[in-house]
Amino acid sequence: MAEEEKTILLTQEAYDKLQKELAYRQGDYRDEITQRIATARAEGDLSENGGYQAAREEQGKNEGRINELIVKLRNTKILKAPPAGKVGNGSLVTLELAGKEMQYVLGSRDIAVATDYDVISPESPIGAAIMGAKKGDEVAYKAPNGREIKVKIKDAKPMK
Repeated sequence: MAEEEKTILLTQEAYDKLQKELAYRQGDYRDEITQRIATARAEGDLSENGGYQAAREEQGKNEGRINELIVKLRNTKILKAPPAGKVGNGSLVTLELAGKEMQYVLGSRDIAVATDYDVISPESPIGAAIMGAKKGDEVAYKAPNGREIKVKIKDAKPMK
């Protein structure tokens, strides 16, 4: 049974970085691996050739990543982050939790390629609690251990 493909929300920057990675893996990197395989093959007995085995394994991993990127890019929808002050997919959110301020991007883990910030999934308990909130709001969510945790939205702005 085929796995259902779901829409992936990415910023334009994240989409562009994944496209660049795909081009590299399909071009220069694939050629580099093919050359290493050819060089190792020329050394003779392939059954005891560690360089050949390693290059073939790397080739398999590269092809798998190429296929993964093709599917992701095909199923991507470029998201438009909500305006400043409102939390949604693509927002850079400053949270106050237990007296500490932390910044996160709200979105899929695939957005992480375009940012140095940690990413919170909208499906996670904290992500679901802050989704749609506004600057100044205090929201609560249940932690995996069952405790209720309160979080204050200190700021929310579109990720750039």
